Amino acid sequence: MSRDARWKTLLELLVERGRLDVEEAAAELAVSAATIRRDFDQLAEQQMLVRTRGGAVVHGVSYELPLRYKTARRASEKQRIARAVADLVAPGEAVGLTGGTTTTEVARALAVRDDLAAGSPALTVVTNALNIANELAVRPQFKIVVTGGVARPQSYELVGPLADGVLGQITLDVAVLGVVAFDVTHGAAAHDEAEAAVNRLLCERAERVVVAADSSKLGRRAFARICAAESVDTLVTDAAAGQEGVRRFEEAGIQVVAV
Repeated sequence: MSRDARWKTLLELLVERGRLDVEEAAAELAVSAATIRRDFDQLAEQQMLVRTRGGAVVHGVSYELPLRYKTARRASEKQRIARAVADLVAPGEAVGLTGGTTTTEVARALAVRDDLAAGSPALTVVTNALNIANELAVRPQFKIVVTGGVARPQSYELVGPLADGVLGQITLDVAVLGVVAFDVTHGAAAHDEAEAAVNRLLCERAERVVVAADSSKLGRRAFARICAAESVDTLVTDAAAGQEGVRRFEEAGIQVVAV
């Protein structure tokens, strides 16, 4: 296993469990304890984790795994969600896309739709995510609008008042939100308050709002609220979402699409 692959696995395990012991991690990755100690030390130097005696812990409850270290966890669910979200978009519409792994899959699903292969433009995409803009910019039939702002290395999203200036001048047909948490009571949320503020503006400029979130994000809270649940028109999630949770969203007036 390469170092990059080990680091991705270690960080995902750490986010999932909150704490990892050297011996435990070595057994799971089938490498030596000395290798894991080196990995933990190097990741601590990059402030990706907090080193402890005999292991490592995450920074805190709002810890965010940088996008570049995220692997294909729940990949099939996210791809199904993305295709369902893409089907909600009509040719010629203006679509806002926030950053995140699920919204990146939405961008890819839109890019391969046959009915969006041509047009003037076939679709207008407004995004504050540099990686999404980079992937879609090669599609000449898409008009790509990128907000200004300062790039967050964790998510490749542009944030801050420069982004506000662009979003204040446009209107959208639909905003697609990638979230880390979505709850009926607490709404949609992100880890970072600046990221949440830009995402909130995308919602405010849109005629309709779609949350694209796999079932692991539902019923959870996160630090920075993007919008209230009542601001969301449609939730697209996977079939593992519990019936009780789905019912609560539907009772709040949200259309739920489970794929």
